[in-house]
Amino acid sequence: MNAVPVPVSHVVKGETVLGAGPEFGPPHARFTTPPLALDRLVWPRQEPLPALDVPLSEVMDLLVETGEWITKDPQGLMAEALEFSVRTSPLPRSVLERSYRDLGRQFNRRSMEFQVEHELGGPDVVDGWREITDAPSGRRSRIRAFPPRLLHIVAGNAPGVSAMSVVRGALTKGVNLLKLPSNDLFTATAILRAMAAVAPGHPVTRSFSAVYWRGGDERVEGALLRPQYFDKLVAWGGEGALRSAQKYVGPGLELVAFDPKTSISLIGREAFVSEDTLREVAELAATDVTLMNQQACASSRFQFVEGTVTEVDRYCALLQERLGVERQHSSAAGAPVPPGLRDEIDGLRALEPLYRVWGGYRGEGVVIRSDEPVDFHPDGRIVNVVPVRELSDGVRYANVATQTVGVYPSARKAEVRDALAGAGVQRVVELSGAGRVEAGLPHDGFRPLQRFVRWVNDEG
Repeated sequence: MNAVPVPVSHVVKGETVLGAGPEFGPPHARFTTPPLALDRLVWPRQEPLPALDVPLSEVMDLLVETGEWITKDPQGLMAEALEFSVRTSPLPRSVLERSYRDLGRQFNRRSMEFQVEHELGGPDVVDGWREITDAPSGRRSRIRAFPPRLLHIVAGNAPGVSAMSVVRGALTKGVNLLKLPSNDLFTATAILRAMAAVAPGHPVTRSFSAVYWRGGDERVEGALLRPQYFDKLVAWGGEGALRSAQKYVGPGLELVAFDPKTSISLIGREAFVSEDTLREVAELAATDVTLMNQQACASSRFQFVEGTVTEVDRYCALLQERLGVERQHSSAAGAPVPPGLRDEIDGLRALEPLYRVWGGYRGEGVVIRSDEPVDFHPDGRIVNVVPVRELSDGVRYANVATQTVGVYPSARKAEVRDALAGAGVQRVVELSGAGRVEAGLPHDGFRPLQRFVRWVNDEG
């Protein structure tokens, strides 16, 4: 029997839109959305941007209040969004509950000030025109990080992505249309409804809309993805979503892409100094593997460990035990391994001792030890461990699709970070630090706020 469709609300320029229109989703997770009025989803260029002249300090005040409102949830909007998310998200309830509990913390003033200072050089260039007096020509000029028109294709693998998108969009003082992802239909709208409750009709509130359409719908995307409406397309997601978005990119419409990534770990021989140390390292590594049940780009999928096969096998056994532990951003068990991956892993089990496999298929986690990385994508609490003689041997498996590399011990990051950066890696962290993303530092190799704004010169 098909499930009763879940009602999805839209937010259009700060106003909540309800109503059952089109129906989407698989039989077990159907949902309905209000009909789209495309002309209401754009901000005409002939009209001034709503938040253009709002001081950044006031924007931050509003965001801080919104975060506090989200945490207190006086109207139950966040609780409702959580319950609906449980019915449509691939993440288990326990992970969603903890993620929602943390959403308000992203609206932190100190963090926002850090982002503006380190990504844009300070608030003055957002609030007005910064005077430039030291040009080689001797001419005086002025520059401004001008508020942009952004269309966000939001990723749904973690609720925090929606909060991050709203904060970044507000700090750049532009207008923002968020396309809701099918695997997180409720977080962005709940945040924007919270903002509207805090400051109804405020210019920042009116600068946001969030709606759903099926990705690749040319009727919608062909109408909206035009330079007369938007300056930049901020796209998260998989290769299919990005390829679909790229066909609309051209003069006047720039792509800011948070590309699909994978992440790895490099573990030094120091892990084997004692059994207690090895257990500790296995726990640190498991934390990175199970991040958002391995749905995050920063989740480790391949690990390269300095040691003999016998030593690495001891590590693999301990690692598999730790994959089934409940953590802040993971549940004790994930979804069962799908049949295709089971077939791949069963084939490797038959090749022992060349390969060795720990764990089962019910979601408790699987560890595969091999001499070379496996040629399939480990997913759903599956990790491939490869013994290496030196950490540098693991570096050669990093490439431009590698986002985060966790290193143990932390002191050895310095010996591999240049080589990792040269291979295309964007982020090097201590083991277990993959999920501790610091807003304001580069993300995927660039500074998002700097890319979001339009840099405009007034010369002479």
